[in-house]
Amino acid sequence: MTSRPHVLLSVAMSVDGYIDDMRDARLMLSNEEDFDRIDEVRAGVDAILVGANTIRRDNPRLLVRSVERQQERVRRGLARHPVKVTLTGRGDLNVAARFFTAGDGDKLVYTRDPAVAALHETFGGVATVVGAGEPIDLDAVLDDLAERKVERLMVEGGGTVHAQFLSAGLVDEIHVVIAPFFVGDVSAPRFVHPGRYPQDCGHPMSLAETRQIGNVVLLRYVTSAAR
Repeated sequence: MTSRPHVLLSVAMSVDGYIDDMRDARLMLSNEEDFDRIDEVRAGVDAILVGANTIRRDNPRLLVRSVERQQERVRRGLARHPVKVTLTGRGDLNVAARFFTAGDGDKLVYTRDPAVAALHETFGGVATVVGAGEPIDLDAVLDDLAERKVERLMVEGGGTVHAQFLSAGLVDEIHVVIAPFFVGDVSAPRFVHPGRYPQDCGHPMSLAETRQIGNVVLLRYVTSAAR
């Protein structure tokens, strides 16, 4: 069997663990220097995964911004941008979303096996639709990505997807950026949802790096899955 990809989970959150607030405008949890760091990380992976809710709420482009980094990827025999990946059980995504329209790289939509035919009708012209079990099995997703030569996968959210990967013990590395403020709204989305996680107090992660980036702090952890 092909080894599964190295999974790098990336998140920015407030001091009290929220990744957004309930206002219509996007909450800025980072700064330009950190956005450049994220761009560098993106340029070093083969695929970027976000959940369907993130596409609906944030409409991300998921591209490498730096032309120099794009060119370096091409020199290495890669596409200018990593493959874009999403998970959706219902398929209620807008084909005009920037996930599908921005960039000329491959897009992969993983869904429940019974939904493949219907989603292929909707997204077949803009993305590859792949059945991944019933319900969606993350191990099957990673196996399929490995078959597609994805060696490094960056998971950018949101909270549901973060919780699924972490609770399944499928994360090797976590990049947590902490913004210097509180959100304090119990209805706002959090980094992860309540659940059972292998990375509990009896099985702590290893702190691999701390870095101040302007007014935010990066904490980089390595989990037991990578040891």
